[in-house]
Amino acid sequence: MDVTQASSECSAVLQTIDDAVICDRAFPEDILVGVVGRGHVLVEDVPGTGKTLTARSVATALGLSFSRIQFTPDLLPADVTGTHIFNERERAFEFNKGPIFANVVLADEINRAPPKTQAALLEAMEEGQVTVDGETRQLPDPFVVIATQNPVEQEGTFPLPEAQVDRFLVKTSMGYPDEAGEVELLRRRADRETTSPSVEAVLEPQQVGQLREVPETVRVDEDLLEYVAALARETRADGRVETGVSPRGTQRLFEAARAYATIVGRSYVTPDDIKRVAQPVLAHRLVLTPDATVNGVAKSQVVSGVLESVPVPTVEE
Repeated sequence: MDVTQASSECSAVLQTIDDAVICDRAFPEDILVGVVGRGHVLVEDVPGTGKTLTARSVATALGLSFSRIQFTPDLLPADVTGTHIFNERERAFEFNKGPIFANVVLADEINRAPPKTQAALLEAMEEGQVTVDGETRQLPDPFVVIATQNPVEQEGTFPLPEAQVDRFLVKTSMGYPDEAGEVELLRRRADRETTSPSVEAVLEPQQVGQLREVPETVRVDEDLLEYVAALARETRADGRVETGVSPRGTQRLFEAARAYATIVGRSYVTPDDIKRVAQPVLAHRLVLTPDATVNGVAKSQVVSGVLESVPVPTVEE
């Protein structure tokens, strides 16, 4: 699959999602950047905006298997990864796979689960495998986690540690629809008998695998490599930031820029591609100082300031 074909397939997937979900185009684009960039997505938004519908629509449009895990304070790691169950007929223990064994896994309200259960996702997200009772099992390929968390109600929640947040390629937000979008939502609901719209598969699993290989062919010039590194280093020099973007975050910005260039059908990365993905890729990796937090400084403000202060290279096409 070349870049042109990959972009065409991505456009078809985005159009299918648009037909089912009322949201700004940038939101499904961010999720698709996570999928194409071989990463995972964290969605932070209030309940009832359509996060579950979006995740299911993405999985269906890509032709991938889907599972949803509702994270709760009493959820155990075995409830996620699976466990061994004694088969009385065979007189032996056999492994019963957990919901993590799917191509697209929706980890709903991930911050409601205790840290031990959250940590059960770490190996899966980073290595594409889980280890249960000393035995390692490979997860389906492709494997994408779309995790959600509610930023409003914090009672009884367990905030994700920085090490786990850093494992998400993209953090994005759906937001409320505008007035026209909300009216269209009601119009669509009035025209169907079921509460959830239907979504048709656009790709097959093997095509998704081919699609995720395309960004590796996208060219990134030397001056843009320096630009990506400069952006990351500038976050560490900002006085409002206690911990800036890690080297892993620098690599993720590079990967996301190539994924976005693939989505828009370009065989090379431009500075605008890097700027487009900088907010969803970098902001959640920052740890602000206590003073900045008290003063209400938003992480997005820091990233915006970094983008303004670092000189943009001129790329010859």
